[in-house]
Amino acid sequence: MNKDFVDTALLLWAQIGGLVTATLRIVLIVILAWGLIFLLHRAIRTFSNRIAVRFDDPEMVKRAETLGRVFRYLALVVVSVIAGMLILGELGISVAPILGAAGVVGLAVGFGAQSLVKDYFTGLFILLENQIREGDVVKLGEHAGFVEVVTLRYVQLRDYDGNVHFVPNSQINTVVNLARGFSQSVIDVGVAYRENTDEVMEIMREVGRKMREDPIYSLLILEDLEMAGVDSWADSAVMIRCRFKVKPLEQWSVRREYLRRLKHVFDANGIEIPFPHITVYAGEDKQGKSPALPLRLLRTKAAP
Repeated sequence: MNKDFVDTALLLWAQIGGLVTATLRIVLIVILAWGLIFLLHRAIRTFSNRIAVRFDDPEMVKRAETLGRVFRYLALVVVSVIAGMLILGELGISVAPILGAAGVVGLAVGFGAQSLVKDYFTGLFILLENQIREGDVVKLGEHAGFVEVVTLRYVQLRDYDGNVHFVPNSQINTVVNLARGFSQSVIDVGVAYRENTDEVMEIMREVGRKMREDPIYSLLILEDLEMAGVDSWADSAVMIRCRFKVKPLEQWSVRREYLRRLKHVFDANGIEIPFPHITVYAGEDKQGKSPALPLRLLRTKAAP
């Protein structure tokens, strides 16, 4: 048999064997990476669940769930990057030049992706400082709603109409969290100027006391009604302000129920909830004369 043919066959066999071996190693790397991601995600989820069971504080539970989601995302990214570098090494591609080129390219791209870098840094500090958690209701500038997702890149909100807002972390300058610790249900009630404000405030306190005795709302209201008093003189009404200290995110339901009950009590006691009043003025000309304002008087016959 020709010696060159034998050498070529052996070389081809060695190349095939090397390719098969590299393929098996790549498959093994992918399987190990997938298994490691699965184990890390399960460990993080188990740790979050243990915290939820151990602590009765819902604030700690929300924070654990939010951080667990972010840590699972970081585990996925880190393991995927390491697995990708190992696969490139098995394919015979040197990683060092790629890393060097990536550093130069990253420096050039960094100037054009400053907002992206700022997103991640801002998101990191938002999570570390516990400013936003999944399940909160927040205001982020012009956007407000229920927090569905918090990542290092953005915050996903859903408003009352069901619209979803994606707010990049770099655009978050101020955070107004409506679900931290407790909430205040502030209620402004307008009554006619002829009403006795002391009597009206006593009726409002009585409605508040009955709400605290209710088996449902007693679980939502933390303290008795706080009466601030007469807040302003509006165009057609005297505005009286009060508030309830309630559980987080319950300020709207408590406010609606209080106004519903107060309307029934006002109707029963003849307390006027005024409509806007308009004064009609006919005006004057330069000589000080006013045009005639036609009026019609309606007379009813007296009962015999």
